[in-house]
Amino acid sequence: MSTYEELQDQACADGIDVMDYEFNSQNIKGLYCNDTIAISKSISTQAEKSCVLAEELGHHYTTVGDIIDQTEVSNRKQEYRARLFGYNLKIGLIGITHAYEAGCRSLYEMAEYLDATEEYLKEALDCYHSIHGVYATIDNYIIFFEPSFSVMKTVSKTD
Repeated sequence: MSTYEELQDQACADGIDVMDYEFNSQNIKGLYCNDTIAISKSISTQAEKSCVLAEELGHHYTTVGDIIDQTEVSNRKQEYRARLFGYNLKIGLIGITHAYEAGCRSLYEMAEYLDATEEYLKEALDCYHSIHGVYATIDNYIIFFEPSFSVMKTVSKTD
């Protein structure tokens, strides 16, 4: 089962309808409103569809009201929360370590492993960088965001 199908199942279990929709603009990839998520029919890959669906699920769980006007600070904050929710759902620090353990050493390989687009993975890494700073630690791993992206497994000392 693809991650897009898994996310569709999660949405269904939570009472959210997911449908393909022909938007008038190529700029609109997805939209959430009243327990319904519309995904653009123009999206050609399952990986991109799953990235869009993850963010729209983020809107379901974190957004209140109409936030289309992004000149409002409170709307931008809600958009950020929805995106972060999507990044964590689709990528997550643990997903990065799993990709590393699977032998992924480039962003392309990681994106492929995580069934995400490279652009979405880069956006997630930028977001994690802004949250964690130079590096983040999880379990026995250090994920470096500076000076360049890398993952390192640490060795735990036994007494």
